[in-house]
Amino acid sequence: MSALLEMRHITKTFPGVKALDDVSISVRDGEIHAICGENGAGKSTLMKVLSGVYPHGSYEGDILYAGRPAAFGSIRDSEDRGIIIIHQELALVPLLTIAENIFLGNERATRGVINWPETFRETEALLAKVGLRENPGVRVDSLGVGKQQLVEIAKALSKNVRLLILDEPTAALSESDSQALLDLLLELKSQGVTSIIISHKLNEVRRVADSVTVIRDGATISTIDARGGDLTEDRIVRDMVGRSMESRFPDRSRRAGEVIFELKDWNVWHPEQRDRQVIHDLSMHVRAGEVVGIAGLMGAGRTELAMSIFGRSYGRNISGEVRVKGRAVDVSTVDRAIRAGLAYVTEDRKTLGLILEETIRRNTILANLGAVAHRGVVDEGRETEVAERYRKAMRIRTPSVFQKVMNLSGGNQQKVVLAKWLFTDPDVLILDEPTRGIDVGAKYEIYNIINELSAAGKAVIMISSEMPELLGMCDRIHVMNQGGFVGELTAEQASQEAIMSLIVRE
Repeated sequence: MSALLEMRHITKTFPGVKALDDVSISVRDGEIHAICGENGAGKSTLMKVLSGVYPHGSYEGDILYAGRPAAFGSIRDSEDRGIIIIHQELALVPLLTIAENIFLGNERATRGVINWPETFRETEALLAKVGLRENPGVRVDSLGVGKQQLVEIAKALSKNVRLLILDEPTAALSESDSQALLDLLLELKSQGVTSIIISHKLNEVRRVADSVTVIRDGATISTIDARGGDLTEDRIVRDMVGRSMESRFPDRSRRAGEVIFELKDWNVWHPEQRDRQVIHDLSMHVRAGEVVGIAGLMGAGRTELAMSIFGRSYGRNISGEVRVKGRAVDVSTVDRAIRAGLAYVTEDRKTLGLILEETIRRNTILANLGAVAHRGVVDEGRETEVAERYRKAMRIRTPSVFQKVMNLSGGNQQKVVLAKWLFTDPDVLILDEPTRGIDVGAKYEIYNIINELSAAGKAVIMISSEMPELLGMCDRIHVMNQGGFVGELTAEQASQEAIMSLIVRE
């Protein structure tokens, strides 16, 4: 099988940082080629070089595509050659519909007039391919992050693609939707489409990849041919982090204390669809030192539950009772929820968790400004002291707390979000997809932080689409479906099969 793509000796330098150092990669025509590495290793930078985001002349090295030299000056140039990239950061227009987003810049029109029937027909066909059952006329801002990712993939498929590049395509998807997407990649492969997939989910990499290139610290470490039988998760992890990892989940002692958090008869209605109830008569409790998981498919209501509890950030006609340390508390606004001892680490750190243009220092203190202010004025010295303390405690890899958050890797951004909420000294910490889009090494560090929180007597609620994560970290797991709990499993009872059997129960 001949090479469709060759990137030779690629070096890319930013002010003060060499992001790529003599990286070479070869992708065979018609294969699925995975690129793995820790956050900040240079994977996304390499793909931005390939797709023209970083234009020819801004890097050193050569690109050969379909046997010809490639010198892309823009994304449009690479798309004209059949190279389509789906970035980890979604590139959708929130106020436009699904159909409008999919064909934006590629409209189905005659003499400047858009053919809406044709647009809707093609949109429906594309949505069916990615397993999304939504009306093409629905606005994108009404969709969750997982469904928005599927719209992005449908948009890519609407173009004449020969090489499809996906940067963490399943990071925002549930287990079942991830499997459907992987099946779609295999189907596209059978149709002659070559794919490059950047992913931290090594089980998915092993399932679909024909070969894997591992990048560490901006350099190529290895390329593994799956046909050679050496494509194991341990091998990939060892090359990614430079050491073997005996266990993906750190050990911790399970010592549950008194009940810290209680939710009783919780009901939530959809904010726009007035006849739709999203959460139905839901009750739960979490003890001091416990990590309680919530499992379920996308659309089960997990994030809606978390946001409705935390300051009624989602939903309307919310009823029920929240108790912290045995006392009924008012969580009707975010400020009141924080004062009641709650903290919420959102699934969408870039949009809802952080101010990307601000520094680590400023983001760290945002949820508790009063603790670093005097007479309404922030004490910048105190602010720096707090941020520096959390930088060290959370092992945030950055030379300075004055670094803008947008320049950090995903794992380090997630640590900043955690630091922001830990500075409020919460009793209850709700973690919504706490390791989404971060590598195995950074995940392990996040797991250690969660264990430290439980050891300190915090009540932790973990929402995750990764069942191995729930099984490896939680003392109990609630299984959620259609806005209610359909079962509860102890750590000893829990397995992927047991969780799935509860999810699909009629």
